[in-house]
Amino acid sequence: MNQAHATIRYTTEIREDTGLYNGKLGMWLFLASEVMLFGALFSAYVFLRLSARDGEWPHGLLNIPIGAFNTLVLITSSLTVALSWTSLKMGDFQRYRRFQFVTLGCATAFLGIKSWEYYDKFNHYEVWLEKPVTAKEHPQLAGHSTDPDAPIASIIGHVEGARPFTTLASLEEAGATTVTIHPDKFHYRLSARQQAERRKAERSGEAETARIAAESHEGVSFDVSQIDRLSAFVPRHGTFFANYFTLTGLHALHVIGGILAFAFLLWPGARMWRDDPERYTNRVEVTGLFWHFIDLVWIFLFPILYLL
Repeated sequence: MNQAHATIRYTTEIREDTGLYNGKLGMWLFLASEVMLFGALFSAYVFLRLSARDGEWPHGLLNIPIGAFNTLVLITSSLTVALSWTSLKMGDFQRYRRFQFVTLGCATAFLGIKSWEYYDKFNHYEVWLEKPVTAKEHPQLAGHSTDPDAPIASIIGHVEGARPFTTLASLEEAGATTVTIHPDKFHYRLSARQQAERRKAERSGEAETARIAAESHEGVSFDVSQIDRLSAFVPRHGTFFANYFTLTGLHALHVIGGILAFAFLLWPGARMWRDDPERYTNRVEVTGLFWHFIDLVWIFLFPILYLL
């Protein structure tokens, strides 16, 4: 007994009740749930940031130029997604493929840059001292304060022999008696005004800056007994990095999901273009909506994490 070939309604035609085809309606409903997810995380971050006391919330611990460049990369990918969908609407599949290759390249570059940022944070340490010191006592710490007599309670830099999740306890268990730190010449915790003042001072005293840089390269050593705690810029470092890795890590997972979806449509899923080009175009459109949402999330992430 032959049965009529069943077709799924509203894959290409518009529903009368919503004015959308099913795929687009489903994607908008999914994005509504995503808004609630990221909205809750953003709200938690904002409340934690506002409730922090003066001096408790770290400033400038992220690389702003790298973050800005990554933002540009992601915005470019959003443009190529729109152009690829437009190419399909015009019936030009080869042009669509070219734009999608650029999209995948931008998405991969974004993840590569973000991975490099993660690696840098995993190897960047903050060392808290039992008793504050001054830059006058240790000239290598000149980058940590604009005032040589100001007490310095923690030092940011690279710790010799430390791995991403090294702790003070693990160093003591390994028999370490001293901890050698190669401090950053430029202290990220300085405010924007202090950063500008320091750049101005460095331009007017290049010889002194060179001397400080040379001393900083040698590193500064402290007895283990002088150190209260040390941590790489990993989630356990503090509230800021716990939020940073949660938000950017979740966003990176969404980027990976977008890459997989585009790659499927570009290769095995492309067979649908021959059989049902309109339905294929709709699939590319709804995947593009998801990608635009990913871009929009990053446009919010960049200023609140990197700039504020």
